[in-house]
Amino acid sequence: MAIITNTTITTDVDPAISIDYASRLVENIDALREMLDIAAMKPIREGGTINMYGLTRTNTPAQVGEGDEIPLTKVQRKLIKSLTISLKKYRRLTTAEAIIRDGRENAINETDRKLISEARKEIKTAFMAAVQTGTGTATAGATLQAQLANNWAAVRAGFDDIDASPVHFVHPTDVANYLGTAQISLQTAFGMNYVADFLGLGSLVITNAITAGKVWSTAKENLAGYYVPVDSEVAELFGLTVDESGLVGVCHGPALDRASINTLIMSGTVFAPELLDHVYQGTITPSQS
Repeated sequence: MAIITNTTITTDVDPAISIDYASRLVENIDALREMLDIAAMKPIREGGTINMYGLTRTNTPAQVGEGDEIPLTKVQRKLIKSLTISLKKYRRLTTAEAIIRDGRENAINETDRKLISEARKEIKTAFMAAVQTGTGTATAGATLQAQLANNWAAVRAGFDDIDASPVHFVHPTDVANYLGTAQISLQTAFGMNYVADFLGLGSLVITNAITAGKVWSTAKENLAGYYVPVDSEVAELFGLTVDESGLVGVCHGPALDRASINTLIMSGTVFAPELLDHVYQGTITPSQS
């Protein structure tokens, strides 16, 4: 049976709009990846597991003289927590009435911006939750600056075998208190403010996902990004527009039974630390005077 004349079909809204929105979400993910200095995302199969570990040295062998056998140093790598990575799906409808009132692009863009915001928020929330499962601790400090210095010292000690790049996660209230006496230049990525180099102590990421009074820190080298590739078979079956990285698939198509246009986004992206005992929590403890 032939399609009814003047029916809006997929090609009327795809791939131009789908390409635009796939690019927007990928750019958001890339902004976070670049802020954290993660060189490349690691592909993981659907339902795969991301393991986070702790490292413990169990002995301290004595030094020996010239020519003597050198004792072994034993280091245990213990699994602390696992995350399951899966493809996430997001869908919205844009009604015919909205399209007539606002125009095709404005109406679809209005709902799609919210959809991308929700996808981004979920990635960010999961990342900050993973950071806050860290098991390392830092000495308490009386102010944000003192606490960041203590966390910086803990990161440097934990990664003493590499030239680590510390990154700290703090609540906006603590930064606001600091800003009462100082000025800093903020940048924005992935819906979060950050300072690329704060007082020479490393990058400072400002987020409401952290409890006020707490500072969480690790080395950027301890952070990794993972994703479920939106492969060619899935893209073909669902009519998805996929960017070359395979991070995100987007499509737009008619929902004739509802006189609406469907927007569908598929993406499975996770950021997480690799060594949880090398993620350090510090608590700002003002001095009592």
